[in-house]
Amino acid sequence: MLYLTSDDFPIFVPFGVIGFYRYLWFLIRMAAAWTYRPVPLPENPTYIASEDVTIIVPTIDAGEEFKEAAHSWLVGKPKEILIITEEKMLGPLQDLANQVDPERIRVLTVPFANKRLQMSHGIKNCTTDIIVFADDDAIWPPTLLPYVLACFEDQKVGGVGTSQRVQPVGQRMTVWEVLAAFRLTIRNIEIAASTHIDGGIPCLSGRTAAYRTVILKDPEFLHGFTHDYWLGKYQLNSGDDKFLTRWMVSHGWTTYVQCCKEAELLSTMKPNWRFLKQVLRWTRNTWRSDMRSLFMERHIWTSHPYVAYTMVDKLFNPFTLLVGPCLVSYLIYKSTIPIAQGGYHLPWWNIILSYMVWLSATRTAKLLPHLWNRPQDIIYVPAFILFGYYFAVMKLYALCTLHETGWGTRAGIGDASAATAAMDNNEKAAGVNNVYQQRADPYTNSQNPLSPFRDQAPPSPYQDNPSSAPIYAARPEGNRRGEEEGMEMQVGYAR
Repeated sequence: MLYLTSDDFPIFVPFGVIGFYRYLWFLIRMAAAWTYRPVPLPENPTYIASEDVTIIVPTIDAGEEFKEAAHSWLVGKPKEILIITEEKMLGPLQDLANQVDPERIRVLTVPFANKRLQMSHGIKNCTTDIIVFADDDAIWPPTLLPYVLACFEDQKVGGVGTSQRVQPVGQRMTVWEVLAAFRLTIRNIEIAASTHIDGGIPCLSGRTAAYRTVILKDPEFLHGFTHDYWLGKYQLNSGDDKFLTRWMVSHGWTTYVQCCKEAELLSTMKPNWRFLKQVLRWTRNTWRSDMRSLFMERHIWTSHPYVAYTMVDKLFNPFTLLVGPCLVSYLIYKSTIPIAQGGYHLPWWNIILSYMVWLSATRTAKLLPHLWNRPQDIIYVPAFILFGYYFAVMKLYALCTLHETGWGTRAGIGDASAATAAMDNNEKAAGVNNVYQQRADPYTNSQNPLSPFRDQAPPSPYQDNPSSAPIYAARPEGNRRGEEEGMEMQVGYAR
């Protein structure tokens, strides 16, 4: 039997308070996620996929999973799909595009394999109101696009994400895929809760996310997106979704996440130990982005205080998680010393058994939403517990190696700095004759001769003139934004 004496207070009371605090917030998150509701479909939608949506897919692969994903995208009837790849992959990807739908899928190339440069190239070639970024293996349900577009009925919404599930690579999930599925279940709960509590989210996942094109066409965004450095020294290639999410917050746009079966995508994960390399890359990106949000940009504190709290909590999470094994080790050591000499009164096996029962119960509780749908995965709960401690150590390692910005799991991804320098040189040599790349002064009116939105500019999807605006021309006037909103929307800031 466990006796709590005054001598034990300095040890057990602090840990009891920490445990109570953490599981109180866990219950708050569960309650918020339970009461969260997705945005319903409007009766008279402002945005229609066949007129307003371009799907941009940056990739360097041409696997068969791309065909399955592309077929699922086309069910939603987007206006166009842009596949952005490096030049040497043009042939294989063009063949795949021709097999799927050569009329609605275009393959564009960049000289170097660099995800951010590929995304920016797609942005510059987009002519619709909404851009949806998608991974080349993201499989959508038929109703995903309508549910995503429903969120944009609110003109303050700049970005929209969705919930996710794991699609096994083989006939059955490996332990690595189950671990990924556990993580996605917890993430779905967290993003639903944060969206419901204060409308924010730590990250709109790059697997699939939609944005207003006018935000991404902003020359300031395009430059910052492709010239993003950690500590002003290490150029970033991954972490694009983190950058996009922070941009929404810092420029006054709101975000929303559709957590529902109608918008829940399927995505493959690494079915082997390479999953750990994926997690390491994501962890480094999270450290860098969260510290920028909390301590450098600081918009998150006032716009989404609950999300700011979750970011702070994650900073301390690896330390608090590792305290448990340290305490158990200390108690086991004390149990080997006679009580008369200050030893602990419980045998070592009792301490270990009690700790394992506690871990199993609490971790299983966190996974109940997943286990409700896949009860067979309960055998992987011990692996999830071990992974949790490994992940805590990995987070500390990632914190010490934030200067490493490589992709980690994909061959062929070159140096980001070299790719960006080559892009800059190419643009200088060719001359900046694309009106969307010319920097506009947000404080002048639309008659600025350098503005891509001036009346005499080449046909632009953002002009007020309905005859030259294919996006809005076919729309009822009641569904179009008023002219008084035009300038603020055009420079990429929310009202």
